[in-house]
Amino acid sequence: MTPDMPDVTRARHGRPVHHWRRDVVELAALFTAVAVADAVANLIGHGPDGPALLVISAIVLAATAGFHVWWSRHHGHAPPVSDTGARPAAEKRPAGPSEQPGADEITNVLWRMRTTVKDEPGSLAALCTALAEGRVDILSLQTHPLADGTVDEFLLRAPGALAAAEITRAVALAGGTDTWIERADAHDLVDAPTRVLGLAARTALDTAELPLALRQLLGRCTIRTLPGTPAGGGRGPEPVPVEGVLEDTVMRLPAPEGGVLTVERPYLPFTPTEFARARALVELDTRLGPRIPRGHDVLTLPEGDHITVRRVDTGDLAAARAMHDRCSPHTLGLRYHGPVGDADRYLNHLLSPRFGRTLAAQTASGRIVGLGHLLWDGDETEVALLVEDDWQRRGVGGELLGRLVALAAEAGCDSVYAVTKASNTGMVAAMRGLGLPLDYQVEEGTLVITARLDPTPVATAPGPQPPRLG
Repeated sequence: MTPDMPDVTRARHGRPVHHWRRDVVELAALFTAVAVADAVANLIGHGPDGPALLVISAIVLAATAGFHVWWSRHHGHAPPVSDTGARPAAEKRPAGPSEQPGADEITNVLWRMRTTVKDEPGSLAALCTALAEGRVDILSLQTHPLADGTVDEFLLRAPGALAAAEITRAVALAGGTDTWIERADAHDLVDAPTRVLGLAARTALDTAELPLALRQLLGRCTIRTLPGTPAGGGRGPEPVPVEGVLEDTVMRLPAPEGGVLTVERPYLPFTPTEFARARALVELDTRLGPRIPRGHDVLTLPEGDHITVRRVDTGDLAAARAMHDRCSPHTLGLRYHGPVGDADRYLNHLLSPRFGRTLAAQTASGRIVGLGHLLWDGDETEVALLVEDDWQRRGVGGELLGRLVALAAEAGCDSVYAVTKASNTGMVAAMRGLGLPLDYQVEEGTLVITARLDPTPVATAPGPQPPRLG
């Protein structure tokens, strides 16, 4: 309690909470005072000594008020400072409107903000002052010099009640232009050099990490690889110089396997610093060549059979083609939504780590009996399964799909989708077995199932959980 609020205490969110007992006492005192006043009025109005009694009552009331003032000054309602560990009263200062306790101080929000300021002394100081006045804490700052200004990128921590529009309005008044802001998370607390080194290490271990590393480095963007020689024939994309091309919101770089790698971000132009970092990651990937982790898991299926699940790439094209040859036309039709005339063309693309990750289930003899693909489709992610006829309905597809979705969640994907025929009950059952929220869309016999990912573990077949692959 505080001296200026003796009858209430503060709740957890700063709201006053009244004591009902004190209210009852005050109400009783009020009724008593009314009764006494009525009695005095009757006595003064009907007695001969009324004026004298009125003067005496005024003197008594004045003496009572003086005693109350003296008592309040010498006996405060707050406990002694020594009992609370608080600062002495002389050090206290009135709290401003923005400093009142409440939910805003309990909940803070992380923001990533980028704005352009003039390249002149004092411009950044004015920006920082405007943020400080809104009680916005600057956790990190990067500068990207331009020809006619500087792009400043901030990681901010702001009160929960402070909307993004209020932050950008304050930045605009301080001289910031072309301001962009979005919510951040704890991963953004890592400083930029450390984050770039971590992305380079992941790229060095796995070819399939390059698109993910670029996306984490540059934020929301669409990444596409156009091969130099299209699989269906025809003319490939126009080649780009070795140093690449930067055009506002689009950058084009030589793809590591040939062709052109395009990165597009429609909402925010790339800076020269971002372009240099992306080019360094692509050059690293090109120098190291194709590579995938070689770990594997040995699993026991519900029927007792043992299979091995491992990462595969184009080096396993012959074994994958042999499995294709053993599959029935019906199974291939469910997987590819129609007749398959040239499986090599499909498999060479699907097995390439440039376009995603592929897991294979193989027997003890090394024969591949199932393939699961996780494909980067622009800013979306597709999953696909193909299981040999003799190994269907035995848990192979569920094992592959569970690990693919776990890889997608690890890569930061919000959702994955599968495209199949509406009659493919096996794929539908495998997606439902994930235990994730699903969305179904059916159009002319084609079924698209989208699973929204969350932090909960992905459901797999019973048994011990093996270590993750790659």
